[in-house]
Amino acid sequence: MKQDFKKISSQVVDWYLKNGRHNLPWRKKVTPYRIWISEIMLQQTQVKTVIPYFNAFIKKYPTLQKLSLATEDEILASWSGLGFYRRAKNIFAAKEIIKKNHSNKFPSQFDSIIELPGIGRSTAGALMSLAFLVPQPILDGNVKRVISRLIRKNIAALKEKDLWELSTKLVNSEDCFSYTQGIMDLGATVCTKANPTCNACPLNESCLSAFKVPQQVNVKKAKNKKIILMSFALVQTKKSLLLTKNDTESIWSSLWIPFENSKMQSHANKLELTRNEKFRHELTHRSLDLDVNIYFSSKEFKLDTNQKYEWIKKDRIEDYGMPKPITKLIQQL
Repeated sequence: MKQDFKKISSQVVDWYLKNGRHNLPWRKKVTPYRIWISEIMLQQTQVKTVIPYFNAFIKKYPTLQKLSLATEDEILASWSGLGFYRRAKNIFAAKEIIKKNHSNKFPSQFDSIIELPGIGRSTAGALMSLAFLVPQPILDGNVKRVISRLIRKNIAALKEKDLWELSTKLVNSEDCFSYTQGIMDLGATVCTKANPTCNACPLNESCLSAFKVPQQVNVKKAKNKKIILMSFALVQTKKSLLLTKNDTESIWSSLWIPFENSKMQSHANKLELTRNEKFRHELTHRSLDLDVNIYFSSKEFKLDTNQKYEWIKKDRIEDYGMPKPITKLIQQL
């Protein structure tokens, strides 16, 4: 069956206008800045998780001009709990480039956008189509799935070049905003990875896989995740907490965390061990087993170390970017 890509593209637009997720916060008051923040947050993270973080971030930094004044620590603090912190570091690096090279205005040219940290071809295409209404193809995971099913091919068997060619053919030049949002929504809500609802899909007459994708029983399989052991010493006074900025290239790079237990051994005479907390924190691809000794000190003290550290006032904890399990533990003190 020969497929009419222009017709398919129009069907996606019509479907989006009637059935799309128009209430998502980044689809209201559309600006290049708001689209940029949403696209970065949505990398590797589900919509329902992103919504509260996006709303809080935009409330704190409503414009690019406001964001331009933020430090990396402040941006990381707004990101705490969302995970994949490299994205927050990329936002900081990108806004510095925008301030320096683009007069603090988000660039409107594809070549300038794709040069920004954290932005690849698909994200740049989404920004062009959604923020500047310049038709460009995109190729996120949802779009790849829709395209591969349209032509009834296994994604793994398709070359990236072929997927981009097909995505380019599908771009709607008359309403690239609705098409781009629509093809993403279609993959996220209808043409899902398991149990797609083909009867609700506007493309079921053109799709070579329609009604042929095997239904899957929703049974969660146990994943053999890598387990990482982490041992910390969380030291507190009545009003402050001793934390260090992680300068290693690890999952919590640039975040504020307690010192490793071994680093506190030389200060044992100043500290009172009040309790020990052992718990597991699950990430997407690994499990963290945390062993935290909680100490009390009658006063703040200096450390002989090259590591950056601070005695952070307990009422200012929210101003610092911290991993979710550490934040949660501190809140329970």
